[in-house]
Amino acid sequence: MEFFTISMLNGLSYGLLLFLLSSGLTLIFSMMGVLNFAHASFYMLGAYAGYTVSQLVGFWPALVLAPIVVGVLGSLFERLCLRKVHKYGHVPELLVTFGLSFVVLEIVQLVWGRTAVPFTPPPVLQGPAFTLVQHSVDGLGVVWGAAPAAMCQAADAAVRVVCSPFPATRGFMMLVAVFMLVAVWLLLTRTRIGLVIQAALTHPEAVESLGHNVPRVFMLVFGAGAALAGLAGVIGGSTFVTEPAMAATVGSIIFVVVVVGGMGSLSGAFLASILIGVIQTFAVAMDGSLLGLLRSMGMEPGPAASSNSLLTLTVSQVAPILPYLFLVLILIFRPKGLLGSREG
Repeated sequence: MEFFTISMLNGLSYGLLLFLLSSGLTLIFSMMGVLNFAHASFYMLGAYAGYTVSQLVGFWPALVLAPIVVGVLGSLFERLCLRKVHKYGHVPELLVTFGLSFVVLEIVQLVWGRTAVPFTPPPVLQGPAFTLVQHSVDGLGVVWGAAPAAMCQAADAAVRVVCSPFPATRGFMMLVAVFMLVAVWLLLTRTRIGLVIQAALTHPEAVESLGHNVPRVFMLVFGAGAALAGLAGVIGGSTFVTEPAMAATVGSIIFVVVVVGGMGSLSGAFLASILIGVIQTFAVAMDGSLLGLLRSMGMEPGPAASSNSLLTLTVSQVAPILPYLFLVLILIFRPKGLLGSREG
C-alpha cells in the first residue's frame, strides 16, 4: 500500500509538471495554430531567469518575475520573428522556432555556463510536506512534515516500519499546476478576453471589425504560453536540476503529451499528462521482467531463454520509451488524441 501511494503521488506530481509545461504549448497551438518547437527552451529560460532573480530578491519574487520576463521575451519573438513568416505557412514557423531553440541553448551556455547551477527552493519547501508511515501492525498512517525518528524505528524485531517522505516541492508543484489549469480554463471560457482570443482564431475579420487588434491578440497569446513555460521552469528547475540539457530532457515528452491528449485540447493535455506521468513513474519503480514473470508462474525457461536479453529486460529499463509507445498506439487507434477534435 505504501509503495502504491507514494508512486501514485510521484506520478501525479510529475504528470502535473508535464501539464504545466504542455498547457502553454497547447494554448499557443489551439489559439494560433503554431506548433512551437522552442517551447522547452522557454522552460529552460524560466529556470535560469528564476535562478538569477532569486539570487537578488529571493525565490518567491522570482516565481512571479521570471515568468513575466519569459513572457515578454516570447511576445517579442512573436512580434519580430514569427509574425514575419506566419504568412508563408507552418513549415517556416517550425523552422524559425526550431532555430530559436539552438540560439537559446547557446546563449544559456554563454551566460550561465555548461554545468548545473545551484537553484535551491526556499527553506519552507526543502523538507517533506508529509511522511507516509507503513506499519506492519497499525497499517498506513500520515504525519505532516518529517516523521520523528522514533516513529520510523520498530521496537519489536517482528514489526516492520517504513517511512516514505513526500517532498514539499512536489506538493507545491501540484498545487500550482491545478491552480493554473483552473485559471486558464476560467480565462478562456468565462471572460471577455477569452472570447476575443478564441474568436480571433476562427473569425479574425469579424474580430478586427469590432475594433480588436488581432496581431496583438496573437502576440499576447504567444507571450502567455511562454510565461506558462517559464513558470514551469522556475518550479521544475528548483525541484530537479537547472542545467543546459533540461530543455532536451522534456522537449520531446511535451509533444507526446500534446498529441496524445489531442492537438489544441487543454483538458486532453491534462489527461495525457497524468496518464504518462503515472505510467512512467510506476514503470521506473518496478523491477520485474518477462523472465521473472515466467518463473513466478512456475515455468522455468531453458538456458537459451535465460540468456535472452529481451526476456531479461526489466520494466524500469524500458520505462523511458513507454510514452512513445503510448503515442504510437494513440496515432494508430485514435489519431485525434484522447480528447482532441483535430486530426494530426
